Amino acid sequence: MSIPNDLKYTKSHEWVRLEDDGTATIGITPHAQELLGDMVFVETPAVGRQLKQGDECAVVESVKAAADVYAPITGEVTAANQELASAPEKINQDAYAAWLFRLKPANTADLEKLLDSAGYQKLLESEDH
Repeated sequence: MSIPNDLKYTKSHEWVRLEDDGTATIGITPHAQELLGDMVFVETPAVGRQLKQGDECAVVESVKAAADVYAPITGEVTAANQELASAPEKINQDAYAAWLFRLKPANTADLEKLLDSAGYQKLLESEDH
């Protein structure tokens, strides 16, 4: 499984990409979508919602289970991927392209608390044992 070096990761399998405009794009990792299976429903947070790091902010539901998505960093939601409402399977097709939401970080130092690609790889290896 490819783990891009330009992203940050959480222990609960969200990824974060800091964009050139200063916003952060958030989604779930390929590992998370593999565990969940075929996606059937996605609920994204409302634009304008203030999130704190660790807040439950979205839901992804598959044929197997529903899972909460947690805010990896603190900030204000600036966009939600509305395509996922009618096509949740896009997460299964490409978990990195099928982002859930974007936010304006309140403090980019939150990113330093997240895992880099090597740290996320170690997490995956520890979960496999």
